[in-house]
Amino acid sequence: MSAWMSAWTLPRRAARRAVAGATAALMTVSLGAAAGPAAADHTNGPAGPVHAGNTYGWYYDGGLVYDETFVGPLAGRWDVEGRGVVQNQNGMLTLNTAGRGTVSATLMRPGQAYGRWETRLRQRQYGRGNTPYRVLTELVPVTAKSEGCGEQNIALNRFTMGRDELDVYVRTRPDRLYQSSMRRSFGQDQWHTFAVEVTPKRISWFVDAHVVRTETRPKALSGRKFQVRFTMLAAKGERMNKARMQMDWLRYWTLHAKNARSTQAPRLTKSTYGGSCAAGR
Repeated sequence: MSAWMSAWTLPRRAARRAVAGATAALMTVSLGAAAGPAAADHTNGPAGPVHAGNTYGWYYDGGLVYDETFVGPLAGRWDVEGRGVVQNQNGMLTLNTAGRGTVSATLMRPGQAYGRWETRLRQRQYGRGNTPYRVLTELVPVTAKSEGCGEQNIALNRFTMGRDELDVYVRTRPDRLYQSSMRRSFGQDQWHTFAVEVTPKRISWFVDAHVVRTETRPKALSGRKFQVRFTMLAAKGERMNKARMQMDWLRYWTLHAKNARSTQAPRLTKSTYGGSCAAGR
């Protein structure tokens, strides 16, 4: 009997898990992915409609808390800083840069210490004669004043436009940095999904519905409450290639639903973060 048919003979909770498992299996077949986390990674082509939220079953047990879809004018819960224009455009949160300077948008919903955050993102660069922007999606800590000097941030992604390298990281005070770089190609106007899952015991990163890194060392886990921030990061004092980043949606789930697939993946490399507030004193 198939997983879909046998699910009807099980208790409601068990049935949902059986269906989730069957769904994940079908998605794995359709993506041509192998069972192991390393083999599941892929580097080329657009992500398509599949993302970590449905691949790992995060929707079950009432897991979805919010779904930002960027319809209508930019909501007041978005805090905008820097040079450039930030607006909702054709159902997408759009950060258009100037020729110099950084521009960012931070979501000012109530912060969460644990959960699953995911976004669908694309980017475009206009021209090549100057310095390229860095695309950056982070969780930044909720504090009484500001997010500090970045020494407690978690990056869902950080990559320089036009280069085939992606960084993910987590920083904790005073100056701990856990970071990993991997080869990834993000073509112009290609959609890709980026997610991070933060639990009391680990942090896992997902790219295009595949787990790519998992960090479990206790000192990498700050327990802080976080907000989401999107940034087009400029090199200080340099003329930049004008560019944009666009987000189709941003979602947050609780940890109520169990993952339908393993989150085992290589851990990050520990080093020191030189930009902490303490380092500048």
